[in-house]
Amino acid sequence: MAFTHKTLQHHLHTAVKAVTLCPFFPNRIRFILIFKRLLNSSMDHLSFKTISVNKANANKGWVVIDAGDATLGRLASQVANILRGKHKPSFTPNSDCGDNVIVVNADKLRVTGKKLTDKIYLTHSGYPGGQKRINLRDKKAKDSTRVIEHAVKGMLQGNRLGSEQFRNLFVYAGAEHPHAAQQPKAVDLKHL
Repeated sequence: MAFTHKTLQHHLHTAVKAVTLCPFFPNRIRFILIFKRLLNSSMDHLSFKTISVNKANANKGWVVIDAGDATLGRLASQVANILRGKHKPSFTPNSDCGDNVIVVNADKLRVTGKKLTDKIYLTHSGYPGGQKRINLRDKKAKDSTRVIEHAVKGMLQGNRLGSEQFRNLFVYAGAEHPHAAQQPKAVDLKHL
């Protein structure tokens, strides 16, 4: 049952009168003051506005994640969620509201099963016969950062927003990174 502004005011007046007449009502004075404040307000506090985050008011932080803590897919899905901002209560799907993510120790990346030899990355130059195949072991030996970047990019949106969020990812093969000035927080993937 929906109340209009006038009917709601009428019910509040009736409640205040009833409480005023009853001397045994506990916390009577506080109850009366609250209801009088409600009567005098314009009732805007009963409706809530959805706050959309944009580039101007996005609170972007910096996060460090160790790649040796989890397997490739679990690491990539958690990193993609942090890049999108899905861990924040102010998540807005159409804006870049996620944090900047630094992934260290890409050389210590783990995979399960026979993925090192069986997982194949295909690329094509666009010319006839221009298909190239490389397995995960060779790609990791060539550049271990590209493996994590490829996995995370596949879990982001395939549009300009996804490209913008992907630019907030920084992957390094070793434990050192040049972003100490940003004071990044260390995040444990097991507690997300």
